[in-house]
Amino acid sequence: MGNLNDMPIKEIFTRKIIEAIVRLVILILIIGWSIAIISPFIMIFTWGMVLAIALFPLYEIIRKKINNKKIAATIVILIMIAVIFVPAAFITKSMVKNIAIVKEQISNDNFKIPPPNQSVKEWPAIGEVTYDFWYDVSEHLDVVISNYSDQIKTVGLWLLDNISSAGFGFLQFIISVIVSGILLSYSSESKKFAVEFGTRIVGVKGAEFIEDAIITIRNVARGILGVAFLQAVLFGLGLAVAGVPYAGIWSVICLILAIIQIGLGPVLIPISIYMFMTGDVLTAVLLTIWMVFVSLFDNVVKPIVMGRKAPVPTVVIFIGAIGGFMLNGIIGLFIGAVVLSLGYKIFLWWMRMDDVEA
Repeated sequence: MGNLNDMPIKEIFTRKIIEAIVRLVILILIIGWSIAIISPFIMIFTWGMVLAIALFPLYEIIRKKINNKKIAATIVILIMIAVIFVPAAFITKSMVKNIAIVKEQISNDNFKIPPPNQSVKEWPAIGEVTYDFWYDVSEHLDVVISNYSDQIKTVGLWLLDNISSAGFGFLQFIISVIVSGILLSYSSESKKFAVEFGTRIVGVKGAEFIEDAIITIRNVARGILGVAFLQAVLFGLGLAVAGVPYAGIWSVICLILAIIQIGLGPVLIPISIYMFMTGDVLTAVLLTIWMVFVSLFDNVVKPIVMGRKAPVPTVVIFIGAIGGFMLNGIIGLFIGAVVLSLGYKIFLWWMRMDDVEA
């Protein structure tokens, strides 16, 4: 009798398990499919969200002045586009001009690299090697290109790939600016949704966590990205005024180095040496002073801009920027630092969760 009574219960239990598994599989498929559909837009939306959070104080000032959310958001978008396009136009114009000059010189067999000064030989450790290689390039450029054709081809393909990635990243960034404007125009609703989502994830501390995340994003956006962008613009202006070739390209390199926290030294030193070897002394001295000032600029401005609340370790910014660049190109260079910084804050909060609740 016991076995007969147990049979329906087992069948019901088995059926419930099968139904639960089927529902779970269908749910996973739907979620996976949804993620696949929106995956092309995740980076754009993430960057738009970061911009919206970083630009919210500016948006609030404008909104209070004109008392209209949509117009205020539109003004913020126009300001951001202007801020992006003016330096981008300057850098692009400089790059196109320099490339055109090099192309014309090569086609006319007039492309020359100035020979090194004898003082280069006196450099410690690398003087002789540097002088010999520099001299060979200046006197026998075609031979050097032939000897290193494979390496030059590899570097050229890498540059072309990253230039195309930068162009696509720039388009993504413009779309992200528009997305940030939409989020700003619905800022109250956006924050309410974020708080509800945070509460569902971490419980009653959701609102506090979202506020902490907002502060982290603003600190990183202003202190890391904003200062790096300003450094690149100031550095590029100094190079352009001094007449340094390829000022636009050097500015882009400086922007990348500043964001990933390496500093401007790898660009500053060779440019300074080049100016002392080929230009007049006064211009070289003034440019070197300007480059050193811009290079040290972030040491003073960054702590002030980021403030004292919740500083993010430099190593987190470095890993985030490098990883983001490797994963998503130029736009990932920006988002990687912000996302990993936010992840770092989440990890710290999770580690200390038991202490807080206690």
